[in-house]
Amino acid sequence: MTTAALPRIMVAPNGAQRGKADHPALPVTIPEIVACAAECLAAGADGIHAHVRDAEGRHVLDAGLYAELTAELARAVPGMAVQITTEAVGRYTPAEQRALVARLRPASVSVALREITAEPDTRLTRAFFHDCGAGGTAVQHILYSAEEVDRLAALVADGTIPDRPLQLLHVLGRYSAGQVSSPADLAAPLARQRAAGLQADWAVCAFGPDETGCLLAARRAGGKMRIGFENNLLMADGSLAASNAARVAELVSRLTDPQADQG
Repeated sequence: MTTAALPRIMVAPNGAQRGKADHPALPVTIPEIVACAAECLAAGADGIHAHVRDAEGRHVLDAGLYAELTAELARAVPGMAVQITTEAVGRYTPAEQRALVARLRPASVSVALREITAEPDTRLTRAFFHDCGAGGTAVQHILYSAEEVDRLAALVADGTIPDRPLQLLHVLGRYSAGQVSSPADLAAPLARQRAAGLQADWAVCAFGPDETGCLLAARRAGGKMRIGFENNLLMADGSLAASNAARVAELVSRLTDPQADQG
């Protein structure tokens, strides 16, 4: 089965770590996430990277909650691509991550390479990726460093990960001091991707106040963009964003302004 391409702009409205104390407009409940998705679709996003939370607001890999959320999103924003996450946040094992995907069979899922390959039995990892491919689940491989690009290339080369179609997300600034990033941070992982010959549908997300600049740099290099409160709460001028939709709208305005997109 074939899988859909990555959205040009994917909003990541909540993530696994932040809550209402960080920003009152950060969506936590399913109704809040659905309302946020609708606002971001209207602002120009064509996909959502979704995390669900339990009753206490904690990130969970709960198939039932994800099934409820995806059903509500399909009803409210039928034109919006939906990607779930397997993020471990130090709580979930590779087996639990694989089980979530096996139960849901989502159209799209993000998987951190460093987390899923912590499984000591490489046969299980290989079976997971090939099952996703056979079932039409698009896996976006989350990469935090240039070295992880090399690791992915090795797994593609030995057949652990199918090489078509291949989706990547380069994460900028997650493990830097103060979790800040700059457009220059894209150079190394992108050079490794090209040197390895990885033909991929790729995107970037970026931590810190220069999120917009990083995403514009990715777009100029031929990539796609993930934006939102998961990684950054600020507008390009350093002011606090009113909402996820405000972040999307600012990015869209920069993309459609030839002068702003010169970089």
